[in-house]
Amino acid sequence: MSVCPPSLLALACLAWFGSAQPVDNMAELMKIRATVEELKAERRGKTNCFKTPKVAFAASLGGNGLVKTTNGNKDLVYKEVLTNVGGAYNAETGVFTAPIRGVYYIRFTANAPTDFTMSAVLYKNNAAIQLITHEQPSGEGSDTASNGAALLLEEGDTLRMVLWHNTQIWDNSNHHSTFSGFLLFPL
Repeated sequence: MSVCPPSLLALACLAWFGSAQPVDNMAELMKIRATVEELKAERRGKTNCFKTPKVAFAASLGGNGLVKTTNGNKDLVYKEVLTNVGGAYNAETGVFTAPIRGVYYIRFTANAPTDFTMSAVLYKNNAAIQLITHEQPSGEGSDTASNGAALLLEEGDTLRMVLWHNTQIWDNSNHHSTFSGFLLFPL
């Protein structure tokens, strides 16, 4: 995100109006007015530099079934997009890409039958960052887990969810297994 320079218009006005010297001729007055108009035009051109992009996403695995891996890790792709303000989440790849440097709040939930180990692991730039939901088999029914944190992300950093080897996760139209986040503030 770019930072706007202090307004030169304010400085020019202070110099002009704060001066004890009267303007003696029309040429000098016209020069001051031209400078003020230039500064106004420059300011109009920089109106976007204070705008922070709006970034928020929420997606679920969707479908009606189990995702399981017994042969290596598997990227989770949350295809049912509930919200994608700013378009930073890609439902085809399951990857969130930070559009600007800032602090983001990221959260995820996982649900699965209790007869097999459940997991969901957050990866930043292809490395696990130890935000994990993990549950060993625990009897009848289903287990649900969640995790989340405020993370400092650089522009272009990516986040994705991974199902670890020999684990499972489940979802249906009730959105039990989700991946979401939003920009708290830019830096």
